[in-house]
Amino acid sequence: MSREKEEASFSILRIYDEPEDRRSEFESPGISSQRELQVRSHLDRSEPQTSWLSEAEPGEAAEFSPSGLPGSEFGQPCPSPPPSEEVCSFLGAIPPVADEVVVRQRTPRESWKVGKLRHGKKVYAVAISSSTHHVYTCGHGYIKVWDESALHAWNKAPQAQLNFQDHQNCVLTCKLFPDEQSLITGGLSRTLTLWDLAPTPRIRAQLASTGPMCYSLAISSNAQICLACFKGFVEIWDLQNQILIRKHEVPEYGSRCVDIAGNKFWTGGEDTSLYSWDLRSYQKLQQHNLHHEILSITHDPSEEWMLVGLRTSDVIILHTHRKEKFKAVIHKYIHHHNIKFASCGSYFVTTLDESIHCLAAPSLQRLFQVEEATEILCCDVSSDNQYLVTGSKNSATVYQLLY
Repeated sequence: MSREKEEASFSILRIYDEPEDRRSEFESPGISSQRELQVRSHLDRSEPQTSWLSEAEPGEAAEFSPSGLPGSEFGQPCPSPPPSEEVCSFLGAIPPVADEVVVRQRTPRESWKVGKLRHGKKVYAVAISSSTHHVYTCGHGYIKVWDESALHAWNKAPQAQLNFQDHQNCVLTCKLFPDEQSLITGGLSRTLTLWDLAPTPRIRAQLASTGPMCYSLAISSNAQICLACFKGFVEIWDLQNQILIRKHEVPEYGSRCVDIAGNKFWTGGEDTSLYSWDLRSYQKLQQHNLHHEILSITHDPSEEWMLVGLRTSDVIILHTHRKEKFKAVIHKYIHHHNIKFASCGSYFVTTLDESIHCLAAPSLQRLFQVEEATEILCCDVSSDNQYLVTGSKNSATVYQLLY
């Protein structure tokens, strides 16, 4: 893996609302006839909504696969050369699989606003558990816990309110553990707080951090490592033993967001560069110049693709191992940009100030769009893919996802 600074060059991915919109792309004058044949050939071999449609940005070279197309789904290899006649003959002899026995990941067709959680102050961080459908709204002075009955109500009291000892403490970020039995929070406090959630929420431990403000948290898929992002450094914690492994220096203005995927972690922020780091050697692996401020970073369930939300509202999509880089263009200057990938991997949600966009992966078909009255500060999707929760001024809004 190159450790040199890289100028980011992308293929442009176009978000579309209907399949007809996508088919019209083939008639765009910007796509050469050879390019059109490549795309049509790929679509002939796969379902209409399981391929990327991309076009190289003018003046920029595509560095990735020869066809310029990523795989048919996140984390899958790029299209290979056409098979030989012998292989085609062998494949042709295999009987087709009936549609009714093919298992396909569902994507929501729309959302239904079912409730409002009256937090009382700005909701800077939110988490929802799929096992109990409890929602945790976090902000200044306290965390409120809401049971499932409150998700379908408009003015129900919370099940519990967890007050901080220091009333000036404000939670800016939270992460559920993969088993959803624990929660970690960070923010305007020199501690990271570990919460046991069952049978009732209680503090398990407080980890003494070395920075005054934690901007972002990330937890490894095995729940052994936690990364906490501060201005100019990332703390790397052993969660099982509650030990600080390392205080890792990163660029001062490149530390607003953090995420972890496999043996790498990623940071980004105001300096407009996305950095990847080796979690074992702590060496910088790559630096991608994205030219716009980075507001959010997340990965898909396979941990092979990183999604980066920019101040311009564009979404950058990078492969964690291969030199494949794409840009989904929206072109809207925003203050808040959150991205949350569904656990099933078939869609993700991106919030852009007051707007919610739910996009299919990897096709980027817009499944639905919702407008809220105030700016959205955070969001989460339950791991059973039933609920979407957004946090904003004074409250959180609950949406049930309809399939």
